[in-house]
Amino acid sequence: MGANQKNVARRILKNNKTMNCNLVILVGRTTEKPEIKSIQSGKSVTSFSLATHRIWKDKQGKKNEDSEFHRIVAWGKTAELVAQYVEKGQIILIEGRLQTRIWEGKDGHKNYTTEVIAERVQFGPRPQASYTSSTGDAIARPQNDGKSPQERLDEETPTEEGDLPF
Repeated sequence: MGANQKNVARRILKNNKTMNCNLVILVGRTTEKPEIKSIQSGKSVTSFSLATHRIWKDKQGKKNEDSEFHRIVAWGKTAELVAQYVEKGQIILIEGRLQTRIWEGKDGHKNYTTEVIAERVQFGPRPQASYTSSTGDAIARPQNDGKSPQERLDEETPTEEGDLPF
């Protein structure tokens, strides 16, 4: 289990004494550039779609693929950061919870939608096309040292044996 998964598990056990849990973790690509809005209270909100892809083999060994599209909503400072830094096609990790909204349409029927309310967002690398300056000039891509962002973070973050959560 990775360090992030241990932290998530520790938070679940610490905060959920009755073991009820509404936790969603998704890693996928954004299908649009998130746009920020403000509601009447002045609080910031952004919503966007995240595509996840899965590949599996059936009983006959045939490769199958499937994509799912998830509606993500972020509030407050998280919304502001997502709107500022996330581009269409960017890989991001979302940690949040499911929430279903119900409303009555003009035709009198009840409508339902289930969204992921983003509580934490980790940004992955930006898509190739987003490496341009504000004047449109190409900017050199960061050097790829073959390490994931988490591996680089782990190298930069010293841990002492006493700090381990498990």
